[in-house]
Amino acid sequence: MLTLFEPTQIRNLTLANRFVRSATWEGLAGDNGSITPRLVDTANELARGGIGLIITGHAFVSREGRAGRWQLGIYSDDLIPGLVKMTTSVHGLGGKIAAQLAHAGSHAPYSLSGLEPMGPSAPPTGSEAVGREMTHPDIEAVIHAFAAAALRSQTAGFDAVQIHAAHGYLLSQFLSPHFNKRKDKYGGNIENRARLAVEVIKAVRSAVGPDFPVFIKVNSEDFLPGGLTVEEMAQTAIMLEKNGVDGIEMSGGTFLSGKNIPSRPGKPGHGKPEVYYENAARLYKEKVRVPLMLVGGIRTFETAERLVTEGLADYLAFCRPLIREPGLVNRWKSGDRKPAMCVSDNGCFKPGFKGHGVSCVVAARENVNRE
Repeated sequence: MLTLFEPTQIRNLTLANRFVRSATWEGLAGDNGSITPRLVDTANELARGGIGLIITGHAFVSREGRAGRWQLGIYSDDLIPGLVKMTTSVHGLGGKIAAQLAHAGSHAPYSLSGLEPMGPSAPPTGSEAVGREMTHPDIEAVIHAFAAAALRSQTAGFDAVQIHAAHGYLLSQFLSPHFNKRKDKYGGNIENRARLAVEVIKAVRSAVGPDFPVFIKVNSEDFLPGGLTVEEMAQTAIMLEKNGVDGIEMSGGTFLSGKNIPSRPGKPGHGKPEVYYENAARLYKEKVRVPLMLVGGIRTFETAERLVTEGLADYLAFCRPLIREPGLVNRWKSGDRKPAMCVSDNGCFKPGFKGHGVSCVVAARENVNRE
């Protein structure tokens, strides 16, 4: 029987268990996106906590693709020495770490880069969104930026890369008919809308060679009117599989998706499923062979174990639970199988927006009360 604590192999990467730290914005990078001691400390804490694979917060691959302040960057060779400090430190603790590569598309604020945001299509007239439609040279530049960032990641000692194509960022925008109104080869049917993601995967594979693991994160669906559907996700995953991706992390939603944003607040109501995207995972597993990393709502060991034993996921990915408890995996491995302590209130992001870095405010309150 498959177990959560057995070693697994993805290309040349051996993971100690089936637990993955899903990428999040830590709010701890330098003003230029550089590594800071606090970012290294965060990665070290996760490595000590027993997680099989750490995925960094989304690292912007080019200046115009930056999503927010204090975001990790990987757009320049000048950043490599700092990234080496992170990977060397994690490896010294026996951990494995992948770099998540991202471009915010039309969600990138002009105020950070001084460059006009761009996406698959210009926002509709009257929309609060801003930006312009990308030209073919723009698209070629973005493909090159992802490939160059992947090579920097490899040079800096990361064990893998993950391409961010979820949550309404650039590659997700191209996949989604809600955002993508193009009439050329990058718009229309799902084969065209997935073209950019496929071309990025091809370029990244060419840059890092045949043995380096390349993952991608996609939405199960957008939860938007006219957005990416579950069926289109499965079609996209098949195309990505055919073009050399080694694993797919499934998430869902965008920042415009109401109650179905990626980090849903609150616990599920009575009779509601714990796992946000279980039905989508079921469809994925019927059609796609590459390993599935499933994120979203998993809070109990029993659920994690069931997902693996029933063949619905190969890896279990966690974000907010590890902000509260970086040592959650070691706790479960020790035999303490109580649910994750995370209450999913999204309060952890509030310190980040103030420039203090993402942290659990509930735990901080409890510590103060104990004192």
